[in-house]
Amino acid sequence: MNQLAYLYLACILAGLALLKVAGGIGLVSGLGHLISIIAIVAVVVFAFAILYLGIRALLKK
Repeated sequence: MNQLAYLYLACILAGLALLKVAGGIGLVSGLGHLISIIAIVAVVVFAFAILYLGIRALLKK
């Protein structure tokens, strides 16, 4: 189960990196706005997945 949490954490970090990249290309094209939305959704989804794993582990004990 820890491996799954580490995978979700890596996905959150990838979303944050994508958000950083989108800020750089946002001035060049309209594509930056779309990439920002995708990055924010990825970070939020995987953050909730990690919270779910944590709550499930707490309630299991």
